Amino acid sequence: MTDAQETAADSSVRTTGGTPPDDAGASVLGAPTPLLEPREGIPPVITDEAGLAEVIAAFAAGSGPVAVDAERASGYRYGQRAYLVQLRREGAGSALIDPVACPDLSSLGEALTGVEWVLHAATQDLPCLREIGMVPTRLFDTELAGRLAGFPRVGLGAMVEGVLGFVLEKGHSAVDWSTRPLPDPWLRYAALDVELLVDLRDALEKELDRQGKLDWALQEFGAIAAAPPAEPRKDPWRRTSGMHKVRRRRQLAVVRELWETRDRIAQRRDVSPGKVLSDAAIVEAALSLPVNVHALAALNGFGHRVGRRQLEQWLAAVDRAKALPEAQLPQPGQPVTGPPPPRAWADKDPAAAARLSAARAGVSALAEQLNMPQENLVSPDTVRRVCWEPPAAVDAGTVADALAGYGARPWQVEQVTPVLVASLSGAGAGAGAGA
Repeated sequence: MTDAQETAADSSVRTTGGTPPDDAGASVLGAPTPLLEPREGIPPVITDEAGLAEVIAAFAAGSGPVAVDAERASGYRYGQRAYLVQLRREGAGSALIDPVACPDLSSLGEALTGVEWVLHAATQDLPCLREIGMVPTRLFDTELAGRLAGFPRVGLGAMVEGVLGFVLEKGHSAVDWSTRPLPDPWLRYAALDVELLVDLRDALEKELDRQGKLDWALQEFGAIAAAPPAEPRKDPWRRTSGMHKVRRRRQLAVVRELWETRDRIAQRRDVSPGKVLSDAAIVEAALSLPVNVHALAALNGFGHRVGRRQLEQWLAAVDRAKALPEAQLPQPGQPVTGPPPPRAWADKDPAAAARLSAARAGVSALAEQLNMPQENLVSPDTVRRVCWEPPAAVDAGTVADALAGYGARPWQVEQVTPVLVASLSGAGAGAGAGA
Protein backbone atom coordinates (compact mmCIF):
# COMPACT_ATOMS: atom_id res chain seq x y z
CA MET A 1 0.00 0.00 0.00
CA THR A 2 1.38 3.43 -0.97
CA ASP A 3 1.47 6.44 1.34
CA ALA A 4 -1.38 7.94 -0.65
CA GLN A 5 -3.50 4.81 -0.30
CA GLU A 6 -2.85 4.76 3.43
CA THR A 7 -4.10 8.33 3.56
CA ALA A 8 -7.31 7.40 1.75
CA ALA A 9 -7.84 4.46 4.10
CA ASP A 10 -7.12 6.48 7.27
CA SER A 11 -10.41 7.55 8.86
CA SER A 12 -8.65 10.47 10.54
CA VAL A 13 -8.38 12.29 7.22
CA ARG A 14 -11.96 11.70 6.15
CA THR A 15 -13.22 15.08 7.37
CA THR A 16 -16.62 16.53 6.59
CA GLY A 17 -16.30 20.15 7.59
CA GLY A 18 -17.62 19.69 11.11
CA THR A 19 -20.19 16.99 10.39
CA PRO A 20 -19.44 13.69 12.16
CA PRO A 21 -18.36 11.04 9.64
CA ASP A 22 -21.03 8.67 10.98
CA ASP A 23 -23.71 11.16 9.94
CA ALA A 24 -22.56 12.40 6.53
CA GLY A 25 -19.20 11.00 5.59
CA ALA A 26 -18.14 7.62 4.27
CA SER A 27 -17.04 5.04 6.79
CA VAL A 28 -13.57 3.58 6.35
CA LEU A 29 -15.02 0.47 4.76
CA GLY A 30 -18.24 1.93 3.34
CA ALA A 31 -18.95 3.33 -0.09
CA PRO A 32 -18.27 7.01 -0.78
CA THR A 33 -21.18 9.35 -0.04
CA PRO A 34 -22.61 11.44 -2.90
CA LEU A 35 -22.38 15.15 -2.17
CA LEU A 36 -25.63 16.44 -3.65
CA GLU A 37 -26.21 19.90 -2.16
CA PRO A 38 -24.05 22.69 -0.71
CA ARG A 39 -24.40 22.96 3.07
CA GLU A 40 -26.29 26.27 2.93
CA GLY A 41 -27.95 25.59 -0.43
CA ILE A 42 -27.02 27.21 -3.74
CA PRO A 43 -25.95 30.79 -3.02
CA PRO A 44 -27.39 33.56 -5.20
CA VAL A 45 -25.15 34.75 -8.04
CA ILE A 46 -23.70 38.18 -7.27
CA THR A 47 -24.30 40.52 -10.19
CA ASP A 48 -24.16 44.04 -8.72
CA GLU A 49 -21.94 46.27 -6.59
CA ALA A 50 -24.19 46.10 -3.53
CA GLY A 51 -24.10 42.32 -3.46
CA LEU A 52 -20.36 42.32 -4.08
CA ALA A 53 -19.82 44.71 -1.15
CA GLU A 54 -21.68 42.30 1.13
CA VAL A 55 -19.54 39.38 -0.05
CA ILE A 56 -16.33 41.36 0.45
CA ALA A 57 -17.36 42.28 4.02
CA ALA A 58 -18.35 38.71 4.85
CA PHE A 59 -15.18 37.15 3.47
CA ALA A 60 -12.94 39.77 5.07
CA ALA A 61 -14.53 38.93 8.43
CA GLY A 62 -14.22 35.17 7.89
CA SER A 63 -11.48 32.98 9.32
CA GLY A 64 -8.94 30.54 7.98
CA PRO A 65 -8.11 29.79 4.34
CA VAL A 66 -10.46 30.71 1.49
CA ALA A 67 -11.38 28.19 -1.21
CA VAL A 68 -11.33 29.77 -4.68
CA ASP A 69 -12.34 28.40 -8.09
CA ALA A 70 -13.21 29.87 -11.48
CA GLU A 71 -15.16 28.58 -14.46
CA ARG A 72 -14.17 29.47 -18.03
CA ALA A 73 -15.85 28.85 -21.38
CA SER A 74 -12.98 27.10 -23.13
CA GLY A 75 -14.03 25.82 -26.53
CA TYR A 76 -16.94 28.27 -26.68
CA ARG A 77 -15.55 31.78 -26.22
CA TYR A 78 -12.38 33.57 -27.26
CA GLY A 79 -9.65 33.62 -24.63
CA GLN A 80 -9.64 32.22 -21.12
CA ARG A 81 -11.62 34.78 -19.14
CA ALA A 82 -13.56 33.79 -16.04
CA TYR A 83 -17.35 33.53 -16.31
CA LEU A 84 -18.01 32.49 -12.71
CA VAL A 85 -15.95 32.80 -9.53
CA GLN A 86 -16.69 30.59 -6.53
CA LEU A 87 -15.43 31.15 -2.99
CA ARG A 88 -15.93 29.60 0.43
CA ARG A 89 -14.53 30.56 3.82
CA GLU A 90 -15.30 29.67 7.41
CA GLY A 91 -17.69 32.26 8.81
CA ALA A 92 -18.66 33.53 5.37
CA GLY A 93 -20.12 30.46 3.70
CA SER A 94 -20.02 30.15 -0.09
CA ALA A 95 -20.35 32.84 -2.74
CA LEU A 96 -20.86 32.77 -6.50
CA ILE A 97 -19.84 35.91 -8.40
CA ASP A 98 -20.56 36.81 -12.01
CA PRO A 99 -17.36 38.50 -13.28
CA VAL A 100 -19.16 39.61 -16.44
CA ALA A 101 -21.53 41.76 -14.37
CA CYS A 102 -18.81 42.57 -11.82
CA PRO A 103 -15.62 42.71 -13.92
CA ASP A 104 -13.43 44.36 -11.27
CA LEU A 105 -12.92 42.12 -8.24
CA SER A 106 -9.75 43.86 -7.07
CA SER A 107 -11.50 45.01 -3.86
CA LEU A 108 -12.29 41.39 -3.05
CA GLY A 109 -8.72 40.40 -3.84
CA GLU A 110 -7.42 43.15 -1.55
CA ALA A 111 -9.75 42.07 1.26
CA LEU A 112 -8.17 38.61 1.07
CA THR A 113 -4.56 39.83 1.01
CA GLY A 114 -2.47 37.71 3.37
CA VAL A 115 -5.14 34.99 3.50
CA GLU A 116 -4.17 31.60 2.14
CA TRP A 117 -6.13 30.81 -1.04
CA VAL A 118 -6.90 27.15 -1.67
CA LEU A 119 -7.13 26.27 -5.36
CA HIS A 120 -7.08 23.02 -7.31
CA ALA A 121 -4.62 23.21 -10.23
CA ALA A 122 -3.85 26.84 -9.40
CA THR A 123 -1.89 27.63 -12.56
CA GLN A 124 -5.04 27.02 -14.64
CA ASP A 125 -7.17 29.55 -12.76
CA LEU A 126 -4.66 32.21 -11.73
CA PRO A 127 -4.41 33.90 -15.18
CA CYS A 128 -8.16 34.50 -15.45
CA LEU A 129 -8.37 35.54 -11.78
CA ARG A 130 -5.54 38.00 -12.33
CA GLU A 131 -7.51 39.59 -15.20
CA ILE A 132 -10.31 40.54 -12.79
CA GLY A 133 -8.01 41.79 -10.04
CA MET A 134 -7.70 38.71 -7.84
CA VAL A 135 -4.09 37.82 -7.07
CA PRO A 136 -3.20 35.69 -4.04
CA THR A 137 -0.21 36.43 -1.84
CA ARG A 138 -0.33 32.91 -0.36
CA LEU A 139 -1.86 29.75 -1.77
CA PHE A 140 -2.27 26.01 -1.30
CA ASP A 141 -2.72 23.95 -4.48
CA THR A 142 -4.56 20.72 -3.69
CA GLU A 143 -3.75 19.15 -7.07
CA LEU A 144 -0.01 19.80 -6.69
CA ALA A 145 -0.19 18.63 -3.09
CA GLY A 146 -1.69 15.37 -4.33
CA ARG A 147 1.12 14.94 -6.86
CA LEU A 148 3.80 15.53 -4.24
CA ALA A 149 2.06 13.13 -1.85
CA GLY A 150 2.02 10.41 -4.51
CA PHE A 151 -1.70 10.12 -5.28
CA PRO A 152 -2.17 8.30 -8.60
CA ARG A 153 -5.24 10.38 -9.55
CA VAL A 154 -5.22 14.08 -8.72
CA GLY A 155 -8.42 15.40 -10.29
CA LEU A 156 -10.61 17.19 -7.76
CA GLY A 157 -13.30 14.50 -7.85
CA ALA A 158 -10.80 11.69 -7.36
CA MET A 159 -9.07 13.53 -4.52
CA VAL A 160 -12.28 14.38 -2.68
CA GLU A 161 -13.47 10.80 -3.01
CA GLY A 162 -10.16 9.17 -2.09
CA VAL A 163 -9.32 11.43 0.83
CA LEU A 164 -12.64 12.68 2.18
CA GLY A 165 -15.00 9.91 1.12
CA PHE A 166 -17.43 12.03 -0.89
CA VAL A 167 -18.44 11.84 -4.54
CA LEU A 168 -18.74 15.19 -6.30
CA GLU A 169 -21.28 15.69 -9.07
CA LYS A 170 -19.80 15.33 -12.54
CA GLY A 171 -20.84 16.43 -15.99
CA HIS A 172 -20.76 20.22 -16.03
CA SER A 173 -17.05 20.97 -16.20
CA ALA A 174 -17.03 21.45 -19.99
CA VAL A 175 -20.29 23.39 -20.42
CA ASP A 176 -20.52 26.91 -21.84
CA TRP A 177 -20.15 28.98 -18.67
CA SER A 178 -20.81 32.19 -20.63
CA THR A 179 -24.49 31.13 -20.74
CA ARG A 180 -26.81 33.57 -18.98
CA PRO A 181 -28.68 32.90 -16.83
CA LEU A 182 -26.68 29.95 -15.56
CA PRO A 183 -28.92 26.91 -14.88
CA ASP A 184 -29.32 25.81 -11.26
CA PRO A 185 -27.66 22.40 -11.83
CA TRP A 186 -24.55 24.19 -13.10
CA LEU A 187 -24.56 26.55 -10.11
CA ARG A 188 -24.93 23.61 -7.74
CA TYR A 189 -21.96 21.92 -9.38
CA ALA A 190 -19.92 25.15 -9.12
CA ALA A 191 -20.75 25.65 -5.44
CA LEU A 192 -19.86 22.05 -4.63
CA ASP A 193 -16.43 22.52 -6.22
CA VAL A 194 -15.42 24.72 -3.27
CA GLU A 195 -17.57 23.00 -0.65
CA LEU A 196 -14.83 20.67 0.61
CA LEU A 197 -11.72 22.32 -0.81
CA VAL A 198 -10.48 23.58 2.57
CA ASP A 199 -11.23 20.19 4.15
CA LEU A 200 -9.17 18.57 1.40
CA ARG A 201 -6.38 21.08 1.98
CA ASP A 202 -6.28 20.25 5.71
CA ALA A 203 -6.14 16.50 5.08
CA LEU A 204 -3.40 16.88 2.47
CA GLU A 205 -1.36 19.11 4.75
CA LYS A 206 -1.41 16.35 7.37
CA GLU A 207 -0.40 13.75 4.80
CA LEU A 208 2.43 15.86 3.41
CA ASP A 209 3.67 16.48 6.93
CA ARG A 210 3.53 12.75 7.67
CA GLN A 211 5.66 12.06 4.58
CA GLY A 212 8.13 14.83 5.42
CA LYS A 213 7.13 16.77 2.29
CA LEU A 214 5.17 19.69 3.72
CA ASP A 215 8.05 22.16 3.44
CA TRP A 216 8.60 21.04 -0.16
CA ALA A 217 4.95 21.76 -0.95
CA LEU A 218 5.08 25.16 0.71
CA GLN A 219 8.11 26.07 -1.41
CA GLU A 220 6.21 25.05 -4.53
CA PHE A 221 3.14 27.04 -3.54
CA GLY A 222 5.29 30.07 -2.79
CA ALA A 223 6.92 29.84 -6.20
CA ILE A 224 3.51 29.74 -7.93
CA ALA A 225 2.23 32.74 -5.97
CA ALA A 226 5.39 34.74 -6.70
CA ALA A 227 5.57 33.88 -10.41
CA PRO A 228 4.98 36.82 -12.77
CA PRO A 229 2.33 36.60 -15.50
CA ALA A 230 3.41 34.44 -18.41
CA GLU A 231 4.90 36.25 -21.39
CA PRO A 232 2.80 36.15 -24.58
CA ARG A 233 3.71 33.11 -26.61
CA LYS A 234 5.99 33.87 -29.57
CA ASP A 235 4.56 32.79 -32.93
CA PRO A 236 1.47 31.09 -31.44
CA TRP A 237 0.41 30.01 -34.94
CA ARG A 238 3.20 27.43 -34.84
CA ARG A 239 1.15 25.47 -32.30
CA THR A 240 -1.50 24.67 -34.92
CA SER A 241 -2.34 20.99 -34.59
CA GLY A 242 -0.86 19.01 -37.49
CA MET A 243 1.95 21.49 -38.15
CA HIS A 244 4.43 18.63 -38.43
CA LYS A 245 3.03 17.94 -41.91
CA VAL A 246 3.89 21.44 -43.14
CA ARG A 247 7.51 21.72 -44.27
CA ARG A 248 7.81 24.30 -47.06
CA ARG A 249 8.18 27.95 -46.14
CA ARG A 250 5.39 29.09 -48.48
CA GLN A 251 3.06 26.58 -46.84
CA LEU A 252 4.12 27.83 -43.41
CA ALA A 253 3.18 31.33 -44.53
CA VAL A 254 -0.31 30.08 -45.43
CA VAL A 255 -0.70 28.54 -41.96
CA ARG A 256 0.39 31.81 -40.36
CA GLU A 257 -1.94 33.95 -42.49
CA LEU A 258 -4.96 31.70 -41.99
CA TRP A 259 -4.27 31.38 -38.25
CA GLU A 260 -3.98 35.14 -37.78
CA THR A 261 -7.09 35.81 -39.88
CA ARG A 262 -9.02 33.24 -37.86
CA ASP A 263 -7.78 34.76 -34.61
CA ARG A 264 -8.95 38.25 -35.56
CA ILE A 265 -12.39 36.92 -36.52
CA ALA A 266 -12.67 34.83 -33.35
CA GLN A 267 -11.68 37.77 -31.16
CA ARG A 268 -14.16 40.08 -32.88
CA ARG A 269 -16.99 37.54 -32.57
CA ASP A 270 -15.88 36.36 -29.08
CA VAL A 271 -15.96 32.72 -30.04
CA SER A 272 -13.40 29.95 -29.78
CA PRO A 273 -11.08 30.01 -32.82
CA GLY A 274 -11.85 26.35 -33.46
CA LYS A 275 -15.48 27.28 -34.08
CA VAL A 276 -14.38 29.70 -36.82
CA LEU A 277 -12.05 27.31 -38.65
CA SER A 278 -10.45 24.07 -37.54
CA ASP A 279 -6.70 23.52 -37.29
CA ALA A 280 -7.12 20.58 -39.68
CA ALA A 281 -8.66 22.87 -42.30
CA ILE A 282 -5.78 25.35 -41.96
CA VAL A 283 -3.20 22.62 -42.48
CA GLU A 284 -5.17 21.17 -45.39
CA ALA A 285 -5.23 24.54 -47.15
CA ALA A 286 -1.51 25.08 -46.51
CA LEU A 287 -0.61 21.73 -48.04
CA SER A 288 -2.92 22.15 -51.04
CA LEU A 289 -2.35 25.84 -51.85
CA PRO A 290 -5.76 26.16 -53.58
CA VAL A 291 -5.86 28.42 -56.63
CA ASN A 292 -9.52 29.47 -56.46
CA VAL A 293 -12.69 29.30 -54.37
CA HIS A 294 -13.80 26.02 -55.96
CA ALA A 295 -10.49 24.33 -55.10
CA LEU A 296 -10.72 25.65 -51.54
CA ALA A 297 -14.33 24.48 -51.14
CA ALA A 298 -13.26 20.95 -52.12
CA LEU A 299 -10.95 20.68 -49.11
CA ASN A 300 -11.93 19.16 -45.78
CA GLY A 301 -13.15 21.88 -43.44
CA PHE A 302 -14.29 24.18 -46.25
CA GLY A 303 -17.34 22.24 -47.38
CA HIS A 304 -20.99 23.14 -47.94
CA ARG A 305 -21.38 24.76 -44.51
CA VAL A 306 -18.94 27.52 -45.44
CA GLY A 307 -20.59 30.34 -47.40
CA ARG A 308 -19.16 31.98 -50.49
CA ARG A 309 -18.18 35.14 -48.61
CA GLN A 310 -16.31 33.14 -46.00
CA LEU A 311 -14.55 31.10 -48.66
CA GLU A 312 -13.40 34.28 -50.36
CA GLN A 313 -12.13 35.54 -47.03
CA TRP A 314 -10.02 32.40 -46.48
CA LEU A 315 -8.83 32.38 -50.08
CA ALA A 316 -7.69 36.01 -49.70
CA ALA A 317 -5.56 34.92 -46.73
CA VAL A 318 -4.03 32.13 -48.81
CA ASP A 319 -3.35 34.56 -51.66
CA ARG A 320 -1.66 37.02 -49.29
CA ALA A 321 0.70 34.28 -48.17
CA LYS A 322 1.39 33.29 -51.77
CA ALA A 323 2.26 36.88 -52.67
CA LEU A 324 4.83 37.36 -49.91
CA PRO A 325 8.42 37.90 -51.07
CA GLU A 326 10.85 35.15 -50.18
CA ALA A 327 12.50 37.24 -47.48
CA GLN A 328 9.22 37.53 -45.53
CA LEU A 329 8.44 33.81 -45.44
CA PRO A 330 8.69 32.19 -42.00
CA GLN A 331 11.60 29.91 -41.29
CA PRO A 332 10.85 26.24 -40.55
CA GLY A 333 11.06 25.45 -36.86
CA GLN A 334 11.47 27.95 -34.05
CA PRO A 335 14.66 29.58 -32.79
CA VAL A 336 16.21 27.30 -30.19
CA THR A 337 17.26 29.09 -27.02
CA GLY A 338 18.29 26.02 -25.08
CA PRO A 339 19.71 22.60 -25.85
CA PRO A 340 18.73 20.86 -29.10
CA PRO A 341 16.08 18.12 -28.98
CA PRO A 342 17.44 15.10 -27.06
CA ARG A 343 17.05 12.85 -30.11
CA ALA A 344 19.82 14.87 -31.78
CA TRP A 345 22.28 14.62 -28.89
CA ALA A 346 23.85 11.31 -29.89
CA ASP A 347 25.05 12.85 -33.16
CA LYS A 348 25.88 16.35 -31.91
CA ASP A 349 27.52 15.42 -28.60
CA PRO A 350 27.68 11.73 -27.57
CA ALA A 351 29.14 12.65 -24.16
CA ALA A 352 26.17 14.91 -23.43
CA ALA A 353 23.82 12.16 -24.55
CA ALA A 354 25.46 9.78 -22.09
CA ARG A 355 25.14 12.34 -19.31
CA LEU A 356 21.45 12.85 -20.06
CA SER A 357 20.76 9.11 -20.13
CA ALA A 358 22.43 8.63 -16.77
CA ALA A 359 20.70 11.65 -15.27
CA ARG A 360 17.27 10.59 -16.46
CA ALA A 361 17.72 7.13 -14.98
CA GLY A 362 18.87 8.62 -11.68
CA VAL A 363 16.04 11.14 -11.47
CA SER A 364 13.50 8.44 -12.36
CA ALA A 365 14.77 6.17 -9.60
CA LEU A 366 14.71 9.00 -7.06
CA ALA A 367 11.18 10.06 -8.08
CA GLU A 368 9.99 6.49 -7.63
CA GLN A 369 11.66 6.34 -4.23
CA LEU A 370 10.00 9.60 -3.18
CA ASN A 371 6.66 8.50 -4.69
CA MET A 372 6.05 11.50 -6.95
CA PRO A 373 6.08 12.29 -10.68
CA GLN A 374 9.53 13.02 -12.14
CA GLU A 375 8.44 16.40 -13.47
CA ASN A 376 7.51 17.53 -9.96
CA LEU A 377 10.85 16.39 -8.58
CA VAL A 378 12.73 18.51 -11.12
CA SER A 379 11.86 20.09 -14.46
CA PRO A 380 12.98 17.87 -17.38
CA ASP A 381 14.17 21.04 -19.14
CA THR A 382 16.43 21.85 -16.19
CA VAL A 383 17.98 18.38 -16.34
CA ARG A 384 18.59 18.75 -20.07
CA ARG A 385 20.24 22.14 -19.67
CA VAL A 386 22.56 20.97 -16.90
CA CYS A 387 23.53 17.88 -18.88
CA TRP A 388 24.13 19.82 -22.10
CA GLU A 389 26.33 22.43 -20.44
CA PRO A 390 27.54 21.00 -17.12
CA PRO A 391 29.72 23.07 -14.78
CA ALA A 392 33.41 23.07 -15.67
CA ALA A 393 34.13 21.41 -12.35
CA VAL A 394 31.39 19.04 -11.25
CA ASP A 395 30.77 18.96 -7.52
CA ALA A 396 27.83 19.42 -5.17
CA GLY A 397 28.29 23.19 -5.01
CA THR A 398 28.51 23.85 -8.74
CA VAL A 399 25.63 21.53 -9.61
CA ALA A 400 23.45 23.04 -6.87
CA ASP A 401 24.21 26.51 -8.22
CA ALA A 402 23.32 25.40 -11.74
CA LEU A 403 20.00 23.94 -10.60
CA ALA A 404 19.12 27.05 -8.62
CA GLY A 405 20.07 29.19 -11.59
CA TYR A 406 17.43 27.42 -13.68
CA GLY A 407 14.75 28.03 -11.04
CA ALA A 408 14.81 24.81 -9.01
CA ARG A 409 13.47 25.30 -5.50
CA PRO A 410 15.76 24.61 -2.50
CA TRP A 411 14.14 21.26 -1.75
CA GLN A 412 14.63 20.16 -5.37
CA VAL A 413 18.26 21.27 -5.30
CA GLU A 414 18.83 19.29 -2.12
CA GLN A 415 17.23 16.11 -3.47
CA VAL A 416 18.50 16.17 -7.05
CA THR A 417 22.06 17.48 -6.66
CA PRO A 418 23.60 14.15 -5.51
CA VAL A 419 21.90 12.33 -8.41
CA LEU A 420 23.20 14.78 -11.01
CA VAL A 421 26.69 14.90 -9.53
CA ALA A 422 26.90 11.13 -9.83
CA SER A 423 25.44 11.15 -13.35
CA LEU A 424 27.64 13.94 -14.66
CA SER A 425 30.80 12.56 -13.07
CA GLY A 426 30.17 9.03 -14.21
CA ALA A 427 29.25 9.95 -17.80
CA GLY A 428 32.03 12.31 -18.74
CA ALA A 429 31.30 15.67 -17.15
CA GLY A 430 34.37 17.27 -18.63
CA ALA A 431 33.18 17.11 -22.25
CA GLY A 432 31.23 20.25 -23.03
CA ALA A 433 28.63 20.87 -25.70
CA GLY A 434 29.94 20.40 -29.19
CA ALA A 435 33.05 18.54 -28.01
